[in-house]
Amino acid sequence: MKAIGFTKHLNIDDPESLINFEVNKPTPKGHDLLVHTSAVSVNPVDVGVRKGGRTVLKHPKIIGWDACGIVSEVGSDVTLFKPGDRVFYAGSFIRSGSDSEYQLVDERIVGHAPKSLKDDQAAAMPLTSLTAYEALFEQLELTFDKDKNNGKTILIINGAGGVGSVATQLAHLAGLTVISTASRPESIKWTKEHGADYVVNHREDLVKQVNELGYKYVDYILELKDIDGHWKEMCKLIKPEGRIASITENRNPINLRLLTDKKAHFSWEWMYTKSYYHTDDMITQHEILDKVAEMLDDGQLQCTLTRSISPLNAKNLREAHKLVESGHMIGKVVVSDWE
Repeated sequence: MKAIGFTKHLNIDDPESLINFEVNKPTPKGHDLLVHTSAVSVNPVDVGVRKGGRTVLKHPKIIGWDACGIVSEVGSDVTLFKPGDRVFYAGSFIRSGSDSEYQLVDERIVGHAPKSLKDDQAAAMPLTSLTAYEALFEQLELTFDKDKNNGKTILIINGAGGVGSVATQLAHLAGLTVISTASRPESIKWTKEHGADYVVNHREDLVKQVNELGYKYVDYILELKDIDGHWKEMCKLIKPEGRIASITENRNPINLRLLTDKKAHFSWEWMYTKSYYHTDDMITQHEILDKVAEMLDDGQLQCTLTRSISPLNAKNLREAHKLVESGHMIGKVVVSDWE
C-alpha cells in the first residue's frame, strides 16, 4: 500500500522531510478496523512529532491523526462497524498513523462519518472535536443544560485555532457566554462566526480586557495555546471554585498555589489518553464522534475546514504541514484522494 512518512527530523522545506513509500497492508485483529483512507488532516501534533527528534529511523514513521475513509476489513471482535461503512476518527498516538492508504484503528475510537459532509470536510473534524468535547464536558464538567449554564462565562484562549473553532461552537450551544481570544481581523471574524460573544487579544493583558467587558471573574477557562504565558492571568481571572483545563504542555513549573485560596480546579486534556492506556471508558470516543456527526448533519455544528489540497502525496502533505507550522492557520487543512 502507499504511505507517507519520514526517517529524518528535517525542516519542512526539505523534500526528505516527508516521503512517499510503499509498505505491506496490515491485517485487522480483535477490535481493529482496516480503513481505506481517503482524506487526512494535519494538526500541530503532526508537526511536533515530525520535527521533534534527532535520530535517523531505520524504517519510515507514518504519522497522521485525522482521517475519513471506508472500512475494508474487520477484526474478529468488531461489533460496531462492518465492511463498507464510512468512518472518521483521530486514531491512537502509539499506532501507525493515517498518512497511509490503509490503516488499522480500534473500533472503540471510531465514529460513523457525517453523511452531509464530503470526505475532506469529515477528515477535518475528529481530533479537534474530541479534544474540545472532552475538555468541556469531561474536564470542565459542563453539560448541555442551558438553564444551568445561564449567566456563566467561559474564556477560550486561541478560539480561532482548530480546537478553539469547535470549542466556541459547543460552549455557545451549551448556553454559556463565550469570551474568545484572537489577534488578527480575520481570526476575530472567524471566532465570532463560530460562537464567540466577545473577543479579546491574547497578545495584550487578558485580565484588563476581560474586566473591561464587565467580568471580574469567569466560571471556566479553556487554554489552547501558551499555558506558560497565560498562567498568572488565568489564575487571576478564574472564579472561586471555577475550573481551568489546558491542552498545551508547560515548559516551566506551574504554580498551583495561585489557585489555593480560590479552591479552583485545574486539569489536563489529552485526546490520546483513552487509546494510549486502553482506559475502561475508551468507547466514549466512538460515542462522542457519533454525536458530533449528528450535530454536523443537523447543522448545529459547522465544519471548520478552510483549506483542501489534492491529491494525497508527500509533496502536498508537506504543504499542509507548512501551513500548520506557520502559526497563522485558521480552522483546518486537509489533503485528500491518493495519487
